[in-house]
Amino acid sequence: MTHPIDFNDENSNTSANPSFDSVLQARLSRRGLLRGGVGTVGSTLLGGLAVSACGGGDALAAMPAPALATESLLSFAAVAKTMADTVTVPVGYTASVLYALGDPLTASTAAYKNDGTDTGFENRAGDHHDGMEWFGLGADGKPSTTATTRGLLAMNHEATTDETRSSFFLHADGGTSTLPRPAAEVDKETAIHGISVVEVKSSSGKWATVPDSAFNFRLTSLSENIQLSGPARGNALMVTKYSPDGTRTRGTINNCGTGKTPWGTFLTGEENWAGYFFRSTTDDTTRGGSAAKSVVALKRYGRNAGSASRHGWESAGTADKYARWEISQGTGAAADDYRNEINTFGYIVEIDAYDKTKAARKRTALGRFAHESAAFGKPVAGQPLAVYMGDDSRGEYIYKFVSAASWAAADANPADRVTTGDKYLDSGKLYVAKFNADGKGDWVELALTNTLIAGYASYAFADQADVLVNARLAADAVGATKMDRPEWCSTNVANGEIYFTLTNNSNRAVDSATMPPDSANPRVYSDIKNGASVQKGNPNGHILRVREGAAGNAATGFSWDVYVFGAESSAAPGTVNLSSLTDGQDFSSPDGLVFSPATGIMWIQTDDGAYTDVTNCMMLAALPGAVGDGAKKTLSYTKADASTLNVDTYVGKAPGADKLKRFLVGAKDCEITGLCETPDGKAMFINIQHPGEGTKMADIADPSKYTSQWPSNAGYGAGKRPRSATIVITKNDGGRIGS
Repeated sequence: MTHPIDFNDENSNTSANPSFDSVLQARLSRRGLLRGGVGTVGSTLLGGLAVSACGGGDALAAMPAPALATESLLSFAAVAKTMADTVTVPVGYTASVLYALGDPLTASTAAYKNDGTDTGFENRAGDHHDGMEWFGLGADGKPSTTATTRGLLAMNHEATTDETRSSFFLHADGGTSTLPRPAAEVDKETAIHGISVVEVKSSSGKWATVPDSAFNFRLTSLSENIQLSGPARGNALMVTKYSPDGTRTRGTINNCGTGKTPWGTFLTGEENWAGYFFRSTTDDTTRGGSAAKSVVALKRYGRNAGSASRHGWESAGTADKYARWEISQGTGAAADDYRNEINTFGYIVEIDAYDKTKAARKRTALGRFAHESAAFGKPVAGQPLAVYMGDDSRGEYIYKFVSAASWAAADANPADRVTTGDKYLDSGKLYVAKFNADGKGDWVELALTNTLIAGYASYAFADQADVLVNARLAADAVGATKMDRPEWCSTNVANGEIYFTLTNNSNRAVDSATMPPDSANPRVYSDIKNGASVQKGNPNGHILRVREGAAGNAATGFSWDVYVFGAESSAAPGTVNLSSLTDGQDFSSPDGLVFSPATGIMWIQTDDGAYTDVTNCMMLAALPGAVGDGAKKTLSYTKADASTLNVDTYVGKAPGADKLKRFLVGAKDCEITGLCETPDGKAMFINIQHPGEGTKMADIADPSKYTSQWPSNAGYGAGKRPRSATIVITKNDGGRIGS
């Protein structure tokens, strides 16, 4: 769908990082590949290892295959691509709607009419269901890591379906897209953002929510007393009219991916938060001009003076709950206005799903950027914890946080879960990834002790809090590798390797001076969409994987390769379909990524724009192997000056039909996102986000013109407005999902 601003296309990284291009050029020169501008790299496959014909020690040693569950996995028949307005799962499985936009979270909340007249969204399911985690409850109502029939789903509500500012499915007549926005409309829209926790229970094999559960609650974009935690707490950059001491903020917003801590709390990532704030056209001048520190920082996060906000919430009135979305600097002190409000967003937020009385904490030590998920490396007693994260904007970076505290096994079941989070997530080191052309890489610490940061000419960091609040600028300073929109990451439960989805980057081209191809993001080609159109860049995405060095979570070096490249199966095998994908496993724009603790299956979910003329978005099941199990490939590109650039990349072993299969295809216009399971792997929860988002606001009164009417099963009503929803998938024979 087209927004006035496409926040997923935010592209504010204009740094002149030498990073990957200079490394790549040096490596190719060393091999004699740039003499005359033309060259090739030979490689052979020997015993599953990539061995360079030129030597040089670039080969990656293969790891043992992951240990799989005892039963046969991926035995289901691959689901065919489809454009049908339904959710399709394999034969032998059942998918049921469990929790949809507007569903009540209290016994006193009215049933959802879904006609635009509903109110009270602080006590209803929010919109755009996204990342999600399972928290078990025993029969006694206490937390349980083994419970399989009763639990809590903690989930993100990322955004809302809008065409021009208005969240039109929420309003009876589609709402108002011009400014000023009516306060009543804005109040609905602010309330459907955030997270929800809802109790679910299975009775006789049928899952349902528990609307009167004492566990149910919402956090919205206006929830009070969200604590700022870690090094930036109390810093001058966090001072606002709401919190003159810079220790707290209101709400969480644009929550996308998730994580679950080893001590049993919920982590949610704030992603495209910057676009919700408005700056006046004169704000640069007020702040001291384009070279002023705060102006440099704002622009690095995509907020230029005069930039329109996504919904115009700042225009709804003079009340403080609207004024906080206007971040122009006033004439007084920072405590008199909301110039710093934007600095209180962009974090990993920790929430105790079991205890709604505990204040949520924004963990500033993990850095501020467009967060997706947060994946922990394997906890090892006596060693620090590692948290892996991606910054989902074009040309942004991959990060790792390493705790100062070493893991204590007793903390897996603590008396106070959020305080345990203070121990592990408020103190440590934040690193950014530099990928080297030899299949190796480095984690570079983002700290003032790094001379590249302390002496950075483009921005003078005041202290370590400044480094973390403006992590993108610090990563620019150290020459981190620009990536193709790093989305979710997940840890392979069998061998501890970390997988990252690089969803796409249609803006990057081989003849671009600022974004040349590199081994971490190697492809520039013409997409075959509709058989004719040319689309440069990387429109189909790929999945990257990383193996840490000998120090494990604390390692500062790693090996990497590309597990799989997204592509249409009929695309050219030598330049586009590099992973030899077949019709039962081809895909585009990987986004959600989760390893099942029960089976070891890696689940891949798509949020696609390049392939939706062929199929709706989908979910695939994979048994992915390990770093180094494939071969080295060389891709050749013609540059603008007609010379040739050859790019080496390690590519994982082509997934056979028994190692990668399409498991699910979603409804029309939806994104497939969020995944969690019961501990036995027999019930899986998936989110179907924004079905029907291609509907035009002008057609709100005519359901026949909606591009989707999902969900249309009993109880949700065909012909009504489409709704984001959580579904539950079970196997008809009672077995584990994917077996």
